[in-house]
Amino acid sequence: MTLKHIDEYRDAEISKSLIEKIKTASKKNIRLMEVCGTHTVSIFRSGIRSVLPRTISLLSGPGCPVCVTDQAEVDAFIELARIDDVIITTFGDLMRVPGTKSSLQKERAAGRDIRVVYSTVDALEIARKNPAKKVVFLGVGFETTAPTIAAAILTAAQQDVKNFSVISAHKLVPPALEALMSAEAVKIDGFILPGHVSVIIGLKSYQPFFDQYKIPCVVAGFEATDILQAIKLLVDMLESDNPDLDNAYRRAVTLDGNTKAQQILDEIFETADACWRGIGVIPRSGLRIREAYAGHDAQKLFNLELPDAKTPKGCACGEILTGTKTPPECALYKNVCTPMEPVGPCMVSTEGTCAAYYKYHSD
Repeated sequence: MTLKHIDEYRDAEISKSLIEKIKTASKKNIRLMEVCGTHTVSIFRSGIRSVLPRTISLLSGPGCPVCVTDQAEVDAFIELARIDDVIITTFGDLMRVPGTKSSLQKERAAGRDIRVVYSTVDALEIARKNPAKKVVFLGVGFETTAPTIAAAILTAAQQDVKNFSVISAHKLVPPALEALMSAEAVKIDGFILPGHVSVIIGLKSYQPFFDQYKIPCVVAGFEATDILQAIKLLVDMLESDNPDLDNAYRRAVTLDGNTKAQQILDEIFETADACWRGIGVIPRSGLRIREAYAGHDAQKLFNLELPDAKTPKGCACGEILTGTKTPPECALYKNVCTPMEPVGPCMVSTEGTCAAYYKYHSD
């Protein structure tokens, strides 16, 4: 993609035109939810909320993978780090997420071998260089990152890297949409669907959800113009009472998605029930490593049992992730919970709603 092509989606005049069209078209009070942490940050950074009519409310949903990781899973990661001869490898966002009594960052400060990596390739290389150690990668993320982790498991199996394993805490987006629609407290009129996830799974993966609920859905890119275009499409659907499933990110998202990535996901993983922070157990919303690759499944290798765990007292991350509260409505926000001393994961991750509010929102 050339810079010229990218600049077309950052054209201020196009954005101004879309804003005016939205203001003209919007008559009803509507609540739209973006289901992507990158969208949340982009919306704040570009000031989109401030230019929309008061009839439109934007809600931030469960689109941050670190944020939706259950407290029990975080505690399991910490227990893994305490096992002798284990090297934990992880993406950086997980380091500061508070567990019930500790965090990966605190465990590393206490002498545990925990290393931040930029890709699963790095984690595999650490395993090769440390054959006497057991190297575990913490697999957290949606359909976007899961294929790269599946590829690492496949490579480890093919190259006989026996000391490399993964604990899979991956989550799938479409089942979460269904859970949101089933929750009585959640009131949503339309969804801004995630761009990165949709590149992998394709537009057709949302068709069963749309067919069941008939709620307006639009896949969006990440520039301000992309998001405004998605909002305009959703407003038009809602004002005309003509819901649809549409794609406003056609330069990257196709109907079928990335079929090669889907194939490797299917080879390594199978769907399983998974617990989401703030939502609870959602059937078939997680990815479990198949029995054929059990030799690289950390949960089986270490006989891990997820401990009972409660979210921190007073933390509203669960309500924030489902759009029933905004960060300023949490009693801990800015008083006890800050990016320097986070209580919940929504204040930790760069894609967390609380962190975005803290950085960009004046209240």
